[in-house]
Amino acid sequence: MDEVLADTIDKFIELYKQRHSHEVILADMHGMEIGQALPPHLSSTVRAYVNERGFFRDIKVMPGSQQVVKALMERYDVYIASAAMEFKYSLEDKQAWLEEHFPFISWTNIIFCGHKILDVDIMIDDRIKNFVTFKGRKLLYTSPHNVLIDGFERVNNWQDVADKLLTE
Repeated sequence: MDEVLADTIDKFIELYKQRHSHEVILADMHGMEIGQALPPHLSSTVRAYVNERGFFRDIKVMPGSQQVVKALMERYDVYIASAAMEFKYSLEDKQAWLEEHFPFISWTNIIFCGHKILDVDIMIDDRIKNFVTFKGRKLLYTSPHNVLIDGFERVNNWQDVADKLLTE
């Protein structure tokens, strides 16, 4: 979900602007995690924020994701898999977020897990750690932290996903 369906980086940028009057510039995050883009006195706050109730609840939807996921559902069995167990309120927030923004996806097609050990044909993810044991087609969704990683089929946005999976 994060950085594929949900614009978590934007949430962090807004959070640091509101709470700390600190401007995080997306272009300056090239190849970095959010914590690396912060001044040292703020880097430890990332973990605290993701453990707050509601952090994952009001994240913006990635542009085009709703329309493309609907179209994918006409051609594929679509499942949403999210590592929702790491942060205290993540599972609760993510479930409510999906119900609001992707109500057309049945609860039976949502997988909340720790590690994404999945046996599916295609996985779209921003984290290559989720591809380590995955045997299917791997689509790396571009995010600031992964832009320097090579060796994976890449999608930069949901139009790229549509071009690769709906026109083949």
